[in-house]
Amino acid sequence: MNTVAQRKIRNAADFGKVGLVIGGDSAERQVSLDGGKAVGAALGRNGVDYSVYDGPAPLLEAIHRGEVDRVFNLIHGPEGEDGSLQGALQLMQVPITGAGLQSSALTMDKIRSKWVWERNGINTPPFEYFTPDDHSYDRALEEFDLPVFVKPAAMGSSIGISKVSDASDLDEAVNLARRYGDTIIIEASITGGEYFAGVLERLALPLIRIETPRAFYDYEAKYESDDTLYFCPCGLSADIESELREMSLKAFDLLGTSGWGRVDFLLDEAGIPWFLEVNTTPGMTDHSLVPQAAAQLGIDFDELVWRILETSL
Repeated sequence: MNTVAQRKIRNAADFGKVGLVIGGDSAERQVSLDGGKAVGAALGRNGVDYSVYDGPAPLLEAIHRGEVDRVFNLIHGPEGEDGSLQGALQLMQVPITGAGLQSSALTMDKIRSKWVWERNGINTPPFEYFTPDDHSYDRALEEFDLPVFVKPAAMGSSIGISKVSDASDLDEAVNLARRYGDTIIIEASITGGEYFAGVLERLALPLIRIETPRAFYDYEAKYESDDTLYFCPCGLSADIESELREMSLKAFDLLGTSGWGRVDFLLDEAGIPWFLEVNTTPGMTDHSLVPQAAAQLGIDFDELVWRILETSL
């Protein structure tokens, strides 16, 4: 497994004027705002010249005025994580942290990212997808045993996701998912532990395993509950964890992702990993997983923020 590399930038002034973009209009807005406070404070402690912008519009206006040299992106979901912001900045030749246009769009699309994994030998839970005009949900229940998961096809932070254990609850779950996107997926349930691999440049961070008393690792378990337990070290043997970290990095690479991110997967009772998604702009709140994993390698929060900013180079 790769070790932590040296800093690429030694002097904060070499970053120039940094625009920290947060918030936006997606359903993940509050998570972004919470993380933005922590990241902004870390940028300040690191001596970085930065300004905060709520959403892409004021950021782009500041770029036109010559007030921003590079962007630290912390918008989650649509606008910031789906390639639209990345594409705009690419045209303006302004560097941004994290993944580029194509990989951001691909990872945000659960359907197509799962197709890429399936084609390349990466296990992902079987699923059916349903476009706005497709309401034949029974075919998923015919194919998969209950419980199943109903998810928006392009949303993060577990927003709009339901675990359905009774067929009579399916319509309610579908209606919730469609509030966050016209296209949804119904996914087979995999019984096993929930694991997360943070990625920082070419380094897969130590795995985190979580336990929650809730039905699954939903929005409340991620950001609001004090009952969620985090295990890092995750409890697996060193050899198995190393193998899973390498596999997570492969799943990350297959989607063309770069910079930093987080790979989510389940480990079933037979020890087989089933990959769920890649997040190209993971959370940076006090409950967030990437900071916890980085700390295991001696990378504190301020250093992590510096390393993420370096991904804009």
